Amino acid sequence: MPLIDGFGRLVDYLRVSVTDRCNLRCTYCMREAMQFLPRKDLLSLEELDRLCTAFVHRGVKRLRLTGGEPLVRKGVMDLVRSLSRHLATGALEELTLSTNGVLLKDHAAGLAAAGVKRVNVSLDSLDRSGFARIARADHLYEVLEGIAAAQAAGLKVKINTVALKNDNAAEIPDLIAWAHARGIDITLIETMPIGEVDQDRTDQFVSLKDVRADLESFWTLTDLPDRTGGPARYVRVNETGGRLGFITPLSHNFCDACRRVRITCTGKLYMCVGHSASVDLREPLRASEGDGPLNAAIDAGLALKPKAHDFQLPVRGAAPAVSRHMSMTGG
Repeated sequence: MPLIDGFGRLVDYLRVSVTDRCNLRCTYCMREAMQFLPRKDLLSLEELDRLCTAFVHRGVKRLRLTGGEPLVRKGVMDLVRSLSRHLATGALEELTLSTNGVLLKDHAAGLAAAGVKRVNVSLDSLDRSGFARIARADHLYEVLEGIAAAQAAGLKVKINTVALKNDNAAEIPDLIAWAHARGIDITLIETMPIGEVDQDRTDQFVSLKDVRADLESFWTLTDLPDRTGGPARYVRVNETGGRLGFITPLSHNFCDACRRVRITCTGKLYMCVGHSASVDLREPLRASEGDGPLNAAIDAGLALKPKAHDFQLPVRGAAPAVSRHMSMTGG
């Protein structure tokens, strides 16, 4: 039975966080002294496999593994290889991964061998000191090596860059040109009011409407109809020949055609990254070897999927719209 929400939207895209842990501490994502979940609270890899498989049986065609940083989860490649059986049968059209790239060099070939065709890599600066300031770790060279290794393994790479007024806004054209020179798509993302961080996000927010206007002062941007299952809206940069995406949760709501749901590493199903409503899938998963109770919980969750998120333009001193961190829900 396909997954249809209360607004008649077919849900066929699942993002699954395999861990809330990360080897970076990006300033816009989490606190520097972050407290992660006890390992015993996480679903086992076998449970994650069963959850994903239940969604595939319900018509999910795109599956993305996220974190935290998914490659820090011990045994995650076993999970990737196991899930790839759904690619072999044709039940799953795409198995992808979102990563910060620090460990990608060691796993790129294995991901490609398992049937992964593309990966999303977070990269917020090409300047070593700028990268270290944003990520609170000096790992730029490892990320660049990981991107090169992924391309060498035949993986299609897409860069995700969070636009930050004080840290990388001036560097955005250089990031775009760098990515396009390597045949890599890049997507810009506005900061999202998710989870407590050590700074006021108002200080860093920059509207991508303004960024686009700046880019159009020296480049020609042509709107594209392309969709990749996520919230990005794409343009072609005529001068570079590359594709550029914009994810605008604050300056322009992108929820009208949302076909995604998310599962945390503890088995909570979130219907929207911008809402707190969730349904526990761990209890029905563990309560029965059959998927009847699990499917009933999934259906209960779909009934809670909102038409759109509630993000508003940032107001100084305001609490985040959602208290949980992005590393918990998955990017």
